[in-house]
Amino acid sequence: MSVAQFDTLVEIFEHAIKTHASRQLFGTKRDGAWTWLSYAEFGKQVDGMRGGLAGLGIGKGDAVAIIANNRVEWAVAAYGTYGLGGTFVPMYEAQQVKEWEFILSDCDAKLLVVSTKAILEKALPLLDKLPKLEGIVCIEPLASGVASSNSRVHAYDALVATKPAPLVKVDKTDVAGLIYTSGTTGNPKGVILTHHNLASNVSAIHAIFPMSTEDRSLSFLPWAHSFGQTLELHGLFSMGASVAICEGVDKILDNLLEVQPTLLFSVPRIFNRLYAAVQKQLASKPAPIQSLVAAALVAATKKRVGKPVGFLEGAALTLANKLVFSKVRARFGGRLRYAFSGGAAISKEVAEFIDGIGVTVFEGYGLTETSPIATANYPNNQKLGSVGKAIPHVRIWIDTAATDGRADSALKEGEIVIYGPNVMRGYHNRAEENAAVFTSDGGFRSGDMGYVDGEGYLVITGRIKELYKLENGKYVAPAPLEEQFKLCPFIANLMVYGDNKPHNVALIVAAEVPLKEWAAANALSGKSVDELVKEPAVRELYKKQLDHYGEAFKGFESIKDFALITTDFTTDNGMLTPKMSLKRRAVIEAYGDLLASLYKA
Repeated sequence: MSVAQFDTLVEIFEHAIKTHASRQLFGTKRDGAWTWLSYAEFGKQVDGMRGGLAGLGIGKGDAVAIIANNRVEWAVAAYGTYGLGGTFVPMYEAQQVKEWEFILSDCDAKLLVVSTKAILEKALPLLDKLPKLEGIVCIEPLASGVASSNSRVHAYDALVATKPAPLVKVDKTDVAGLIYTSGTTGNPKGVILTHHNLASNVSAIHAIFPMSTEDRSLSFLPWAHSFGQTLELHGLFSMGASVAICEGVDKILDNLLEVQPTLLFSVPRIFNRLYAAVQKQLASKPAPIQSLVAAALVAATKKRVGKPVGFLEGAALTLANKLVFSKVRARFGGRLRYAFSGGAAISKEVAEFIDGIGVTVFEGYGLTETSPIATANYPNNQKLGSVGKAIPHVRIWIDTAATDGRADSALKEGEIVIYGPNVMRGYHNRAEENAAVFTSDGGFRSGDMGYVDGEGYLVITGRIKELYKLENGKYVAPAPLEEQFKLCPFIANLMVYGDNKPHNVALIVAAEVPLKEWAAANALSGKSVDELVKEPAVRELYKKQLDHYGEAFKGFESIKDFALITTDFTTDNGMLTPKMSLKRRAVIEAYGDLLASLYKA
């Protein structure tokens, strides 16, 4: 296994192009077929982009922003910028224009790259509103004459075709990028990440994860977010592996079958969907098959933790693997070895299931501010239910004083503080917030609560700012409860609520398709989802689901009442951030009266 050590992303680029020139790098699907770009071909495009950007006046320290989903051109623009010593600033297509404007202004972007002509139209007025923004590059081919009619609009293809510019000498302390955290309140914050911040994380991947040139992933996590960018883009690029770019979230299963990845980088909700789909199928199987699967999963868990597996247990695992598990793995393309989960805590139940069917799950933890990996499970150091051990050169300290009596003292629970080369330089233009998140000796206060167990594994127990106190004085961390409830196929989304109240209640978004299927089998067919949520039988269904999925919760954490709604939380209605985190304040503002009504006896 490679143990390469990198100081900059430019080093990674030079190493990857030289070492893996003939290998496949990026796969894209066009006209029904997958085509692959080699490392050498990618290198030529980056060289041309570097020349094109230099011709537009981009130099060391200049910010180049992009509004695009994952695509080859995203990576070309990024590495073209790094090679000139510039700062790359990614944004999401799904963000509102006002958010683009804020970010472009905050980072003093000199150039903006956009994916489509539709986004170009939205962004054009920003050229006049932002004096430091000198031009826009459009990836999608422009109509004849469009670029020439506006000297500040440039065609991507023309830039890539430019004569290469030499690589600039980049120091490891130079800023590689600003990643703006979407935040659940207020304007996003620009996280300043140096070349060494990101490169140190890539080096750690080489040290602990079993990846090679033969590996392939299906990329659907946005590279605008640190998890997808560091692990999948920079990490796999440095390994000589290949990356197929997913057509869209709705095409994940189809694309998995087509490209047959060996690695999968995902957030829990994708694993949750697969788990729910498989559980639904299993529920329709004969009782002996269900019993076989249950016995096999128990045997798989024993095997994973090193406990002896009896003859009958081993036989059950072998038979279940042949009849059931191999078919589930086939839905991933049949070659998947490892699944990497991050971005939020994965349910232990789901992780054990994925692991049990023969796909090893490695869950990690980190934040944009830590580039992002701080801890991870990895081969021979894996404990499901934890987020692993500190990665090489990173140290975790638990500040038990920071939680002000809200933590479990028996577990030595407290705020997670992170030290290491992966810790950001700071927030851009946010002196007060920098003072609040850094300790006097350079540690980063994560805002997350957790503890380190006796074997050195970190366990996350909640987000400090989301903790609230019930009237009885008990503290509740809502996010872990919500993730568990979202395993229920009838729940599309939900928010747990109870701040300064006698008990918890929940606002539940009904999952339309499963609910209608249930209704058809229970003499309620033909009704709309809006009608169904008012039916007493449907409320009883949801009550039973809450009791079932919440059976492991502490008594004070249980849900005493709930309201059913049919409008999901989305980025469009302002209730989710671009990385799909719940904006609790926005939900409470929109549904405050409904939540209050649940406490009226």
